[in-house]
Amino acid sequence: MSTPEASPAATVTVYWRPGCPFCRSLRRGFRRAGLATEEIDIWSDPEARAFVRDHVDGTETVPTVDVAGTVLVNPSARRVAALAAEAGIPTSPFGSRRWWRPRG
Repeated sequence: MSTPEASPAATVTVYWRPGCPFCRSLRRGFRRAGLATEEIDIWSDPEARAFVRDHVDGTETVPTVDVAGTVLVNPSARRVAALAAEAGIPTSPFGSRRWWRPRG
């Protein structure tokens, strides 16, 4: 069984802002999963702020996450990790242990 190859442009970008508890929680989940991300503070970057507004009906709702071109608003870390795996984005070996409880 082969794993998908990550394209050079396949990345996970997290748009966040200081003081956002949802952003903090999501970013912590990514660290636990061993998922490398690029993190952009929308209050410090006007282009990032515009990107978020374009994808969230004119608001600055964060966290907004771009997974290899798929934009999600306030997603779970599990959802982002699954999309990243589908896109062939590698995770750290330290994140290979299960970091959430199975449902049901």
